[in-house]
Amino acid sequence: MATRIEKIRNIGISAHIDSGKTTLTERILFYTKRIHAIHDVKGKDGVGATMDSMELEKERGITIASAATYCEWNNHEINIIDTPGHVDFTIEVERSLRVLDGAILVLCSVGGVQSQSITVDQQMKRYKVPCIAFINKCDRSGANPFRVVAQLKDKLGHNAVAMQIPVGLEADHEGVVDLVTMKAIYFDGDNGETIREEEIPESLMDLAMEKREVLIDAATLFSDELTEAVLEETPIPAEMLIDAMRKGTLERKITPVFMGSAYKNKAVQPLLDAVTQLLPCPADVSNQALDLDQDEAQVTLTSDDTKPTVALAFKLEDGQYGQLTYIRVYQGKLAKGDTVVNVRTGRKIKIGRLARMHANQMEDIVGISAGYIGALFGVDCASGDTFTDRSVNLTMTSMYVPEPVISLAIVPKDNKAEINMSKALNRFSKEDPTFRTYVSEETGDTIISGMGELHLEVYIERMRREYNAEVTSGAPRVAYRETITRRSEFNYTHKKQTGGSGQYGRVAGYMEPVDGEEFTFVNEVTGGSIPTQFISACEKGFRNCLPKGPKMEFPVTGVKVVIDDGASHSVDSSEMAFQAAARGAFLEGYMKAAPVIHEPIMKVAVETPTEFQGGVMGSLNQRRGMIIGSQDEGPMCVIESQVPLAEMFGYSTVLRSLTQGKAQFTMEFATYRQVPQSISEEIAKKHQEEKKNVA
Repeated sequence: MATRIEKIRNIGISAHIDSGKTTLTERILFYTKRIHAIHDVKGKDGVGATMDSMELEKERGITIASAATYCEWNNHEINIIDTPGHVDFTIEVERSLRVLDGAILVLCSVGGVQSQSITVDQQMKRYKVPCIAFINKCDRSGANPFRVVAQLKDKLGHNAVAMQIPVGLEADHEGVVDLVTMKAIYFDGDNGETIREEEIPESLMDLAMEKREVLIDAATLFSDELTEAVLEETPIPAEMLIDAMRKGTLERKITPVFMGSAYKNKAVQPLLDAVTQLLPCPADVSNQALDLDQDEAQVTLTSDDTKPTVALAFKLEDGQYGQLTYIRVYQGKLAKGDTVVNVRTGRKIKIGRLARMHANQMEDIVGISAGYIGALFGVDCASGDTFTDRSVNLTMTSMYVPEPVISLAIVPKDNKAEINMSKALNRFSKEDPTFRTYVSEETGDTIISGMGELHLEVYIERMRREYNAEVTSGAPRVAYRETITRRSEFNYTHKKQTGGSGQYGRVAGYMEPVDGEEFTFVNEVTGGSIPTQFISACEKGFRNCLPKGPKMEFPVTGVKVVIDDGASHSVDSSEMAFQAAARGAFLEGYMKAAPVIHEPIMKVAVETPTEFQGGVMGSLNQRRGMIIGSQDEGPMCVIESQVPLAEMFGYSTVLRSLTQGKAQFTMEFATYRQVPQSISEEIAKKHQEEKKNVA
């Protein structure tokens, strides 16, 4: 059994936009004979890459939804998830890394470590995913893989070690020198499928010897045997070097770096060898679950078919034949006809059809063993649900879901569009935890919220195409927040006398700003001035004020409320009375605490040719941007800044016209910051106008 587990690899391919993730996956599928023809991402043949199965993905040449597939290489089964690079689809990367054992971090040999590479690296750290790096596009003008290795060390803090050096760069890129076997490898044939090993060219011998020394030096930290061989100056077998590198990789203390060009079919096969040699199998990775019967004590799961089943649903897709649930089995196994329990709902589920995915095609299978990724059909569940055997009550920890930062009002054209729109919204919000939808109480409009303009744009386009729902969208809305800036006291009495028993409750205390918390409630009432049974009603009353702040009706955050006194009446006090008293106290204290508005600030990185640097910086400054730094990287310049989200709408069009279409930018949420007074007044004015229009 151990040998079967050792032959499995669950890997993800993650990177910055346009580093060549999908192109690399396409080549991997070709060399492992899963596909018989290579298609380009921006498919001139009208086909598009295998893993980009959505029409929109083919047209735009980007990956929107992560796609799963599997292939075989050197008797190893490799499950691969190709993830999007755009930060708007960050949840796709999160949920993939949550269930993977290892990853390939793809970097561009010209662009190097870019803003999204840093985000992806942080996600890998969060889930402790060991990785190897692949420096792609060595055939591009300005390629410099060793500069990228240095950036991996400086910018990401990786102990990056080159396993190869390129044979020629830019237009002369022919192959790679393997520093483990000390052979030059070339890739012949129409699609680089014929591998030719030669002696290392004389001109590269000194560099190869120097880089091999660095490799051996790094590997000796993980193998005493290797250290002895170095000290005794005996020849070092390739297996010994690979074993040491594998140990360092699994501990996340070393990042082996490979080089090549996926588009030109160079050096993809050695990368596949590295996946089987250096990345972990399911048994190498420690996976934890929480035991709900033992006060959420941590339990270590083992990739053993005979143990009770524990599986995690990490992604949902609503297709034409019902819901498809992507699942990773951590322990035990799932077989057709088995009954499992959804831990979140407590409902029993009988397993019907099981499948193995290859992008948007599938193969029926009879069971999914521990360590494997597969898919279930027709099971109603949510993303992040745990399925277990009836004999255990374990749950996997949930993944990190970032909060949406942008909203949009959408209006259906007619009745038919409205029905189709609600079907689409149901499906999208179930599939994507970062996509939220609700109906505005004030306007009655349907509001959709997400991670960025592209995110919402893609969903509106999918509504039109997949659901035939014609909708018009309003101007984007920013997710502003309200908070207080100083301490203030409150002492509020709620009195209402009606026929029969009345309502009475007094709440006194203070509120003050608190960093890093949404809301904190502290009870310091002594002597029973507010009876214990009404304390929770007070907290509930305060919490009910948070969704709509008194200043401008934005959600309130960063407030600590302390109650230290009050009064009650033996007959007239009730939970309702104290909830009302807390609401009154909140309003009284809030307006005295100098409330302000906070806005989402985005981390914006613009990559532009150097000649447009001044213009781009000017355009960011005009948008209230704060330039954090700029770096020249060959002919390109990368400008990093922090800009309020409210100022970034339509920026892609401005940037295009400013740089003749040569610049690109990425944007992700950074923090919330106080809005300047003048802007705050503008927002207030706009808000009043909106309310008038509704009325």
